[in-house]
Amino acid sequence: MPKLVKLYIRNVAIGFAIAAAFVAMLLWFNVMGLWALVSHSDAGILAVFLLWFMHGIVFAGVQFAWAVMALAEKPDTGRGGTPAVHEFKAIPVHAAAKKPKRR
Repeated sequence: MPKLVKLYIRNVAIGFAIAAAFVAMLLWFNVMGLWALVSHSDAGILAVFLLWFMHGIVFAGVQFAWAVMALAEKPDTGRGGTPAVHEFKAIPVHAAAKKPKRR
């Protein structure tokens, strides 16, 4: 399997695991009475699944984006210190003035 596919699958799994922990904390701390709503409803399991799945999509996308951006090579800045300062020089620009047209 290509390395990029392995990277994608691993980071999507991590994102969905983070989403599971997030939804578990939402339910555990009863944020906005969520546990009461879920536990007293016939469709509570479906609601928890959808909450987990939708958060999983978001967290998996963020996790994969972070992993891809972390692959970038760090620029070689040498031994440190301050970068070279460039001096700006004024360049004269000649513009011919046009006479306004009369109506």
